[in-house]
Amino acid sequence: MSKDDDGLSADFIAKQRARLEQLQQEILGNEEKTIPTERQFQEEHGFEAEEPEDEAQRREQYVANQALRGANQQRINDIRRALKKIDEGTYGFSDASGVAIPKGRLEVMPEAIFTVAEQEEREAER
Repeated sequence: MSKDDDGLSADFIAKQRARLEQLQQEILGNEEKTIPTERQFQEEHGFEAEEPEDEAQRREQYVANQALRGANQQRINDIRRALKKIDEGTYGFSDASGVAIPKGRLEVMPEAIFTVAEQEEREAER
């Protein structure tokens, strides 16, 4: 089966590569901005008197940041895998089953490496 049968032309795949590389840069750039922001806050407010609520808010923000970092790391892993699949010539096919991933899914989520059903199943197992 050729990629054109699935609607994945060379032009489409080239556009997806560019999108994936841009997404990767955006996510990595946002991660790098988080650390200076936290450091800057500490420098600006480090010597101020603190209320107990301040520490609780910082802890809550830390937990939220860690969750976001975890989600971003998974997305980066998927983006890198999708880029590798482009290089291998297997982009658009599920890593789990080899079934074609619908073009519409790839347009919405270029880093998709599983079908919707497979992705839902994997998330349910976590």
